[in-house]
Amino acid sequence: MKQDISRSIEACAAHYGEHAAAMREYLIEGQRNAYGLNNRGAIRFDENGGLAEDILSAYSHYGFYIFENVLAQDELDDIKSDLDSIRESYPAEPNGKLTKDGKPALGADCLGPNLVWSKPLGDPLGGTELANGRHQVKLFEPEASESAPEYAPFILLGSLQFSDSCLRVYGHPQLLRVAESINGVDFAPFNESLFIKDPGVGAAVSWHQDGNTHWESENFDEGIHGFNFMAQVYGSTAVNGVWVKPGSHKVGKIDIKQLIEESGSERIEGMVPLVCNPGDVIICNRQLLHGSFPNCGFEPRVTVNFGFHRRSSVLGIQGPGLYSEPMFYDEALIEERSKPLGYAIDARKQRFPDESFYEYQPFIDSGKTFRWNKAVKAELKDYNLRDLSI
Repeated sequence: MKQDISRSIEACAAHYGEHAAAMREYLIEGQRNAYGLNNRGAIRFDENGGLAEDILSAYSHYGFYIFENVLAQDELDDIKSDLDSIRESYPAEPNGKLTKDGKPALGADCLGPNLVWSKPLGDPLGGTELANGRHQVKLFEPEASESAPEYAPFILLGSLQFSDSCLRVYGHPQLLRVAESINGVDFAPFNESLFIKDPGVGAAVSWHQDGNTHWESENFDEGIHGFNFMAQVYGSTAVNGVWVKPGSHKVGKIDIKQLIEESGSERIEGMVPLVCNPGDVIICNRQLLHGSFPNCGFEPRVTVNFGFHRRSSVLGIQGPGLYSEPMFYDEALIEERSKPLGYAIDARKQRFPDESFYEYQPFIDSGKTFRWNKAVKAELKDYNLRDLSI
């Protein structure tokens, strides 16, 4: 189902002043081109249980694929309920320990990072050394309305410790079968987060490629830095969604400043938005050039984001330390970081007992079993300090 976002396109373009017409055309053309690609549909598997060959081929060709109707309405409602609770527990200010009502705020007792803030319609990562400097340029930052808050949250890191519904999405059996098909039966975890792009305040994420460790590896290929699943709670549009450059996951490290210079503006040629409906889940190669404009429109976007690696990409690697000092990724660390997946699979089994659950081969090999309950929830505190970032 194609979405009518004409009002949001006009509202977004209006923020770009003398470049309004160019921005309007860029958004319209991008949305049109996105629907013209042959890379969306239901998750399908072959007779051997692997991901259907045409899906694997399209994913390899474009660097992303849109799986339609993965999350049913009851699961979306669960996520929205958790989102309401999370919003109520926001600190009153960035890095604050108390809510506006004086209660302990979300993540107040955590050592690891959780809520990332931005000024409304800002680009807090662009042109900085944050995230290992991968965001090479700062995107245009429109003026927000006078009623906008001074700061707004836009990323929640380590989301599994704050949302049971996100934990259950993490254990989705079909998505885990997709991960197995692409990264092998011993695939390894990466990290999990919520991206929050509220209308009129949602921040930009400057053009970038994910991945730091393997660009110069003799074993470099299109999948060496893993992928992310991006589950959409409200849908994704050309205005509020992520834009990608199809096929760019195969070409190595890109000089983004040069691309912008060649395009004549930050509207890089050949980019398309990830346009999809509520309940759809995008699989996106981490090496794909991607980013998003500030959400100047009227539709919210919340993305339940989580990724996976090949075990060979992380085992024996000195990680760059995304949140802490660099870590050596040995079997013990990978095993410890995989525990949330065990809890996620069982939590999903309890919520959706009629659904076939996923069996993770490393758990079978080790004989480990997991039982999700309130008593073990405390084990997830600060689990993201062990994220396997490469």
